[in-house]
Amino acid sequence: MLPEHAPFTSDQRQALDLLLAGLDPVQRGWLSGFLAAPGMPSVAAAAPISAGKLTVLYGTESGNSEVLADRTVKAAKKRGFQAVMKNMSEISPAELEKASNLLVIVSTWGDGEPPETAVSFYNELMASDLSLAQVRFSVCGLGDTAYEKFCQIGKDIDARLEGLGATRAAARQDCDVDFEESYSEWLERSLTALAPTAATPTVFAAVGVIAPATEYGKKNPFPAETLDTVVLNGEGTSKETLHLEFSLAGSGLCYEPGDALAVLPCNAPDTVKAILQAAKLTGNEEVEVKNVGRQLLADALREDYDITALSRAVLTKLADAADSAELRELLGDDAKERLKEFNQGREIVDALLKFAPNGLSADALTGIFRKLPPRLYSIASSPLAHSDEVHLTVAAVRYETHGRKRKGVCSTYLADLVKAGDPVQIFVQPNKNFRLPADGDTPVIMVGPGTGVAPFRAFVEHRAALGSSGKNWLFFGDQHYTYDFLYQLEWQDYLKEGVLTRLDVAFSRDQPEKVYVQDRMIEQAKELYQWLQEGAHFYVCGDANRMAHDVHQALISVVEREAGISREAAEAYVEDLKKTKRYQRDVY
Repeated sequence: MLPEHAPFTSDQRQALDLLLAGLDPVQRGWLSGFLAAPGMPSVAAAAPISAGKLTVLYGTESGNSEVLADRTVKAAKKRGFQAVMKNMSEISPAELEKASNLLVIVSTWGDGEPPETAVSFYNELMASDLSLAQVRFSVCGLGDTAYEKFCQIGKDIDARLEGLGATRAAARQDCDVDFEESYSEWLERSLTALAPTAATPTVFAAVGVIAPATEYGKKNPFPAETLDTVVLNGEGTSKETLHLEFSLAGSGLCYEPGDALAVLPCNAPDTVKAILQAAKLTGNEEVEVKNVGRQLLADALREDYDITALSRAVLTKLADAADSAELRELLGDDAKERLKEFNQGREIVDALLKFAPNGLSADALTGIFRKLPPRLYSIASSPLAHSDEVHLTVAAVRYETHGRKRKGVCSTYLADLVKAGDPVQIFVQPNKNFRLPADGDTPVIMVGPGTGVAPFRAFVEHRAALGSSGKNWLFFGDQHYTYDFLYQLEWQDYLKEGVLTRLDVAFSRDQPEKVYVQDRMIEQAKELYQWLQEGAHFYVCGDANRMAHDVHQALISVVEREAGISREAAEAYVEDLKKTKRYQRDVY
């Protein structure tokens, strides 16, 4: 309530009281800032009390940890901290000895591996004998419960910091792919724990600028119109690779070559039907969906839940929901290998059929699921070449295991359910660790077999649009020249125009012996090394398990042979390329 001595008439006081009562804290803060803007009466703000220095350290693969680190720094500054953000790729563990307050946000990549850019920091930290007795810390791990070693890197760093003498100020938080709520809880808990008892939140006046009516992003995906879908493979292929184009008109979304596009899929009708049949439900039951409200079960299974990915977390919930002694035994510590064997090639529907033969109630069924996560795809276009558009290159995943046909959730959503004119929920996921060199004169070498060629289409389009003079060399590979030469006409046009300097291809099934992109690298070792000596940046995109590993070893072999140095020296050369950001990978 406004005091009676406030310089307003009684009618004005009443109107303002009604207005202010309906505003949330963010709206009140904005209004305060607006009134404090130039030309408006000043509004006094409480003086901040310093809460000390804070280092926010992050290790990221897809960019989520970096985004959260930035949010953490901003929130910490509002609490009075002198907060700075550090990438694990740009700091050594020894520098932590100078820290007093430390927050770590780190993702786990694959099955328990550190992010590409954090490997050196992680290995050094695990082997170090630092004294961190003066450090107070807390760790937030990002991961995916579909993997056995969920948030393993966060767990490792948390334990190692404690082992080096640091004091855990707040408990570690392990976040699944839907991390917003758990991250926010951790942030509040950690900043409260680290702040001196006398510290009070800093009050900042918001600028008097009206925000857009709708801001699209992770919290509010944009319903992009599908402009076109084209199958890139020729008839006779065993593959199904799609080129998709979406409109960004009116979204306000921006991207750079190297970024990813997140797509929020829907589960396929036959997948939903199989789950309902296994649970002995009709789909007409109503369930409560978090942040959505009451929904028909069939709609919730289609739009809201991950109903395929099998994990220990899902099985643990199912064991309770189905009261299955057999499943509890499988989840025991002495049955890890049997559990791993069961999970291999199976999905949630298999577990329902085996461990819940009598079915489940609708609420019990939805209780075992996590939120349906978005899928990230490397963007295959340059915004300079396609204004208000974004393109993807997606391989539809279909296979059969344990007598049941399977398919990739998002890839077949895009292949089977999305047509021209349909809206698709998307947002941009920046990837600052996969960027073209700032200098357009710098040569680039790109290795992208299969759909791994997607970001390199964006790279070449971008350099062509900018008129960059740097040389461009692409290594592309797939199964058959006739069927699987993705974007063949575009590459040939770029060669004729001189935009693409070199194109080396490897089609593995066109001859008796299989030939891959790493084989072409070895064949062209002399010139490849010469490009590196000229300052070329080296990029790899695609499968991490085989291709990226083999390409990495081939690169070391090229340097070893052409430089005439030892294997160890060649490995150090390649590691230096990584540290100087001349060797970047976008692998999955």
